[in-house]
Amino acid sequence: MRVVIMCEESGIVRDEFNKRGHDAWSCDILPRPGKHICGDALDHLGDGWDLMIAHPPCTRLCNSGVRWLAERNLWDDLKRAAEFFVALMNAPVARKALENPVPHKYALELIGRKYDQIIQPWQFGEPESKKTCLWLFGLPPLICTIIETRREQKIWRMSPGPDRSALRSKSYPGIARAMAEQWG
Repeated sequence: MRVVIMCEESGIVRDEFNKRGHDAWSCDILPRPGKHICGDALDHLGDGWDLMIAHPPCTRLCNSGVRWLAERNLWDDLKRAAEFFVALMNAPVARKALENPVPHKYALELIGRKYDQIIQPWQFGEPESKKTCLWLFGLPPLICTIIETRREQKIWRMSPGPDRSALRSKSYPGIARAMAEQWG
């Protein structure tokens, strides 16, 4: 199966699909190691993918950033982020999933569709909490694999710094494995 993972910085989801024999690629505007298309995701939506999993930037869409919209007048940034999200949602790929933290009400209004599933890393063997929403098209909801009883709010407690954004958006291996096993 030809699989594309859009906007995933770590390559973890892509690598899980490749381990299972799929032709999986990542696509992002920044260069990445491995099977990677360096370019605008929107330019590669129609490249004949059987499955797309997208991780659009969440900074302006998620609840944790809603307070900055008015305070810093970031409404135009929100609009552009929602337009990108909707373009990925409307990609000509029959089987697709979009992943993002819980969106605020303004984002949901612009996206025009509520998420289908909420998952947590601890439902897939990871000792952390990070509520994550999935918008699913032609795919079933993910089934929990290993319930981890130790749960830490590591992402929420992360200190500011130059690597904070990359660390907060890193895919969890347990969730990546479940995606590859259940959707692959």
